[in-house]
Amino acid sequence: MMGRRVFLLAAVATAASTARLVQAGTNEVRISAKKFEFNPAEVRLKLGQPVVLILTSEDRIHGFKVPDLGLRAEIVPGQETRVALTPDKPGPIVFFCDVFCGEGHEEMGGTLIVEA
Repeated sequence: MMGRRVFLLAAVATAASTARLVQAGTNEVRISAKKFEFNPAEVRLKLGQPVVLILTSEDRIHGFKVPDLGLRAEIVPGQETRVALTPDKPGPIVFFCDVFCGEGHEEMGGTLIVEA
């Protein structure tokens, strides 16, 4: 019984250590939104590498939609919106604002470029 407890504690400690390594290895990319544009509008990511997009708004509520990944988030001024993803296919992935922000809204978008 005592050996089993030691094994379980070791397994839990190893899992917690692995989780910290995964978090430490996650890249963060900041993207800001303001009327009619994302900055940067082109973001390069590595295939299979976890990333957290940190989204902020400079002026009003915006949306962040990535249909190919099934992602959608709202970007609120004064707050950070975090979107975690791990790209699993190389190539371009389009994102855009899906909250109407005035004339020019249709042009508000960008591209995640996943490199192998």
